[in-house]
Amino acid sequence: MPGIFNLSVDEAVTEARQTHALGVSAIILFGLPEKKDDVATGAWAEDGVVQQAARAIKREVRDLIVMGDVCLCEYMSHGHCGVVRATHPQSLGAAVAIPPAISPEYEIVNDATLELLARTSVSLARAGVDVIAPSDMMDGRVGAIRKALDQAGLINTPILSYAAKFASGFYGPFREAADSVPQFGDRRSYQMDGANLREAMREIELDIEEGADIIMVKPAMPYLDVIAAARERFDLPLAAYQVSGEYAMIEAAARNGWIDRDRVMMESLQSIRRAGAGIILTYYAMEAAKLLA
Repeated sequence: MPGIFNLSVDEAVTEARQTHALGVSAIILFGLPEKKDDVATGAWAEDGVVQQAARAIKREVRDLIVMGDVCLCEYMSHGHCGVVRATHPQSLGAAVAIPPAISPEYEIVNDATLELLARTSVSLARAGVDVIAPSDMMDGRVGAIRKALDQAGLINTPILSYAAKFASGFYGPFREAADSVPQFGDRRSYQMDGANLREAMREIELDIEEGADIIMVKPAMPYLDVIAAARERFDLPLAAYQVSGEYAMIEAAARNGWIDRDRVMMESLQSIRRAGAGIILTYYAMEAAKLLA
């Protein structure tokens, strides 16, 4: 993605300081560990890269709200968002031979994944993350995280749930940057069907019942109708994520001279706000803040 980089901890602190100075009130952290494994150790390790970054940023920019994305895909050797179990002998050992579609050769183990997500959330909150943002789309993860945070004495840590996260083709640039492309299969067994608005409403409602404090729709622009429906139906703060593919398309068109970059950037953000999102996660945060100043 043009203009977007993976940052070391010290560089992340510098960018957080610059972001805060522009009037942006919050950032969200994603981690890229040195090593990946099949239990996502880098996600919940006390010295994990996001934990290190959160501590460093909160020391230097105390008033900046730090959110922590909670998902395992960046930390798993296979690139999936949950624990994987083979349904046939040798399936995972022959992962490269499995065709790139939903495969009967493996399954995502939901409950085992919840344990790792809860452990990750507690670790991040203890490191100084202000808002826990689970994006994995496992069933029951908001409730499991809320219970773990409360048991750890972190009762005031809010949860921003990726409540309606769709199985989308717009995630490509981020997955390449985070080296989290699934090594086999895809994520349609746990992310949502883009054609099903009613399912999105049910998923949001379930997350609210489990204790979500903020709900989010991802991606944003291809699902403005979902944002609008959620705003009309639910009273919680509503966020939307302008994802990497949305950003990359605007940048590519601008670089080809086909559009006015700044005008289209702001128009895209206005459409998300107009649909009902009170919070927008966007790679354009700093650029938009400069234009709004």
